[in-house]
Formats: sequence, structure tokens, C-alpha cells
Amino acid sequence: MSIEASGLSVSIDKRTVLSGESLTASMGEMSALVGPSGSGKTTLLNCLGLLLKPTGGQIYLEDQDAAAWNDRRKLKFWQKRAAFIYQDYGLIAEESVAYNITLKAGSLFRNRPYIDDRLTEILDVVGLSGRAKDAASVLSGGEKQRVGIARALYKEASYIFADEPTASLDADNRETITGLLRQAAGRGACVLIATHDERLASEADHLHILAS
Repeated sequence: MSIEASGLSVSIDKRTVLSGESLTASMGEMSALVGPSGSGKTTLLNCLGLLLKPTGGQIYLEDQDAAAWNDRRKLKFWQKRAAFIYQDYGLIAEESVAYNITLKAGSLFRNRPYIDDRLTEILDVVGLSGRAKDAASVLSGGEKQRVGIARALYKEASYIFADEPTASLDADNRETITGLLRQAAGRGACVLIATHDERLASEADHLHILAS
């Protein structure tokens, strides 16, 4: 199973943001989209994740024409198969770590987070043992990125889309995030990353270089 893109182009307000990009990303592999600022890495990532409809070209997801999917079909893909790790973390600050990962409340009024054995195991994997009840607002940048990856692992996402997941992190946290993304690919996920981080890119199975 894979994502195959052919001739993807995006134009916004008559300005070409992406032009004729083609690539294949397979399950069990980590692919990095690299290139200078303004080359369209995030735009390409968003097209592959079906968040942005390309102006031209095709996207085949498991041999299906995903670019032609309606909103309901895309929503099902996002809910069941995909996980997104954002540069701005994408967490609900006032909610607990547990809720941000599971999106489940432990009680009607969310005063107790939902915690199960799988969550406990994944928190241990990402180095956040004992932090399930903490509010996302008290976490450091590196911890927030680990929550984003924990959410993808908990969901057992088949496709993980990460936009600059190591940006603004110190060396130790960059190594941690890189290792976790590698582990996700090792478990069989298709991991796609837009990054400036040469160390992270060097760990990818494939590089797709975008020109400025």
C-alpha cells in the first residue's frame, strides 16, 4: 500500500506554489520532503494528506483516486487512517495529555481523563510516563511534540503527516522525535515529513527534494 502522487500543482491567487511534483511513499517507510523555505514542502504535505486540493495532478491512495474523494470520504480517512503532527502542536491547551491523545473523556464533565492500558504503554514509549493528567498547557515544546506522536501511535494511524516536527527543539528532543517517527515507520506506518532538519532527513528511507 502506498501514496502515489503524479504531476501535483497548486496555484493560489494566480501564483504557482507547487509545480509538477511526483512521488511515491510506501507503508513501513519514512519519506522526507526537503528544500529551501518557500519551495512548497508544507503545501505538498497538505496535498498528500488530502487537506489541500491540488490545482492539477493526481493522488492515488492504495490505488484509489483520492484527489477525487468527496468531503465525507476524506473525513473518514482523517478519522480512521491518518494522523497529523503540526509545527504548532495542534493540542487543546486546557485539556489533559490523556484527552489530547485519546480524544476521550473519562467522565461526563472531563474532570477525570480517560486512561487505559494502551495509553499508559504509549506514554512510556514517548517518555511521558505519569503525565496523563497534566494539562497540555504546562508541557514544554518537546513534550507537546511527543504528545502529537503519542496520538498517532494510540490511533494506530496508517499514515502520519508531520510538518517540521523538530523545529525549535533542542538536540535531545530532536533525537527523541526522530527516533519515535522512525519507530512508527518500523511498525508499518507510512510516515511523511516536511522538514529543514538535516539530521531528521538523514534518517528517512527516501528524500524528495523540492527546488526553490
